[in-house]
Amino acid sequence: MGTHVVKVPDIGEGIAEAELVVWHVKAGDTVKEDQPIADVMTDKATVEIPSPVSGKVVALGGEVGQMLAVGGELVRIETAAPRDEVVRPPRELAVIESIPEKKAAPPQRAAVHEPRQDRPIASPSVRRRAWEIGVDLGEVRPSGTAGRIMQADLDAHIAARGLVRQAAKEPGKQAEPAGDQTVKITGLRRRIAQKMQESARRIPHFTYVEEVDVTELEALRRRLNDTHAGKPRLTLLPFLVRAIVVAVRGFPEVNARFDDEAGVVTRSGAVHVGIATQTEAGLMVPVLRNAERGDLWAHAAEIARLAEAARGGTATRQELSGSTITITSLGALGGIVSTPIINHPEVAIVGVNRIVERGARRVMNLSSSFDHRVVDGMNAARFIQAVRGYLEHPATLFM
Repeated sequence: MGTHVVKVPDIGEGIAEAELVVWHVKAGDTVKEDQPIADVMTDKATVEIPSPVSGKVVALGGEVGQMLAVGGELVRIETAAPRDEVVRPPRELAVIESIPEKKAAPPQRAAVHEPRQDRPIASPSVRRRAWEIGVDLGEVRPSGTAGRIMQADLDAHIAARGLVRQAAKEPGKQAEPAGDQTVKITGLRRRIAQKMQESARRIPHFTYVEEVDVTELEALRRRLNDTHAGKPRLTLLPFLVRAIVVAVRGFPEVNARFDDEAGVVTRSGAVHVGIATQTEAGLMVPVLRNAERGDLWAHAAEIARLAEAARGGTATRQELSGSTITITSLGALGGIVSTPIINHPEVAIVGVNRIVERGARRVMNLSSSFDHRVVDGMNAARFIQAVRGYLEHPATLFM
């Protein structure tokens, strides 16, 4: 018998450490060569690490949420014969900020105790939760894009199999009060928390709120949807994108990125609009690139495609980076006023609040934040007023 040490691989791009986001095995498990044993996350991508050998897992090198140094011990595996330590190249997944997907590897056995033809598609958070409660993802019916297993699918499977504690196991018996739950912040959620904290800490935010009468805009939107039934359905967002594109011509300082360490502001000639998108894994910002080139329907189609890719976990690194100004909206839950946090290193974010009826008119607020170091309050207000003017008189969007 011999002991084989699997080390945290060098993922490249100067990465010195990676966060352990999910274990696919536990001590005592028997693993096969190429079976996934763990997922680790860097600032660039989530990486799946396969076992380079077959054998029995005798020790794990860390806990979920722990930062592991490249070259540090990940797993110890007891093998049938002594072998030298080897670090196998990882397989990269198309998740949060990922490299475009490569051709899939040949089907592998995902667990030695339950053979299957291929490995279920699921995010690290879904895999971790399934592993913690002992659910075989091969038995879960997927509903996501390309057969991806979502958190809701796992919930439905758990409920159907009776894997959750019943509220009352006997007629008339009261359920025990729920206790406190401690949730460790790991993976994407930790990345989001770090980025929000960094943005709030480094950027002196200036928030400006302006009311917009969108009565004419809503009438135009409905008419265009009725008369162009074969085209992508228009929401408010394509019109807002167009209004921003036109407005930044007079206020190029808001369509920019600020390297505060170098003291350099780069005003972008193109308008790459980040669309803040809520997903099961957390907030992502896919990017509508070169928004100055497309029409309303092109924007609508691309926004829908990007949102689906983000929510399905298939968005690439390029689709999730490079924005120059961001739009954020809570849709029908948008409230009256919000104070959006700027997507660092950008200098402006435009927030959309819900539309309400006021007599015969339909109005909403734009709650927008600016980096006060590089955007003066007067210019921020004038920029939003320009956006308001285009939205209130939508014919001017196309002049």
